[in-house]
Amino acid sequence: MRRLGWVVGFVLVLVACGSKSGGSAAKVGPGSSSTTGAPAGVEKAKPAPGTGNVQGKVVFDEKPAVGIAVTLCEKFSQYVDGCSGQQYKAQTDSDGVYVIVNVPPGVYQALTVAVFDTSNYLFAQSGILTPKTYNITAEKTLFVDTTYLWKSDLQLVKPDAGSQVSGTNLTLRWNAYPDATYYMVSVYASDPGTSSPLPRQRVAGTTFTLTTSLAAATYRWQVEAYDAQDHKLAASPDNVTFAVVAG
Repeated sequence: MRRLGWVVGFVLVLVACGSKSGGSAAKVGPGSSSTTGAPAGVEKAKPAPGTGNVQGKVVFDEKPAVGIAVTLCEKFSQYVDGCSGQQYKAQTDSDGVYVIVNVPPGVYQALTVAVFDTSNYLFAQSGILTPKTYNITAEKTLFVDTTYLWKSDLQLVKPDAGSQVSGTNLTLRWNAYPDATYYMVSVYASDPGTSSPLPRQRVAGTTFTLTTSLAAATYRWQVEAYDAQDHKLAASPDNVTFAVVAG
């Protein structure tokens, strides 16, 4: 399964990812309030004696994400086999809310959220390459920050993957994404010895023309779509490259 990271709570964390199959991606935003359904702090179910519950919400495009699988992992290996040991599962309801019930008290190494019906999942980090842990207490419900899913189905138009282009006045084009308010565009040189021309640029439309000429090299580019609430909706695949040829 693919591992994907998010921003959680009020701590800035890095994104991590990996996969056994590839596919979509996701994000969780700061804060613990839900946008609809049961608000944070209101239990949907009481824990059984001697156990605790975990409750949270999953959203996509500002709407509840229904039927999303969530797993609390006793152990978690970010780069090997993901979730292992004892696993406690739940699915989101019509409000996008999930409740993992009757969890034995203890510290759990990760909470994974499936990305729709793919084999991909996401998890929160509390620091650089450090998955967030969850301390379950008997007779209490642990409330988890709202998870904002995003997909990796934004389509790039120009330059095509593997194409050869001129490095002068290069215009990047992509397809509009539903409900997107703006986009973040990045262009990175594959060779660390070559300067990356566009680390990150906010763009309102679906085209962007680079103002500087690119050196002959291979570059990777990506576009991310965001809604009016600054929640990420989608991204293009992260492995699209093109080559600038000497003029």
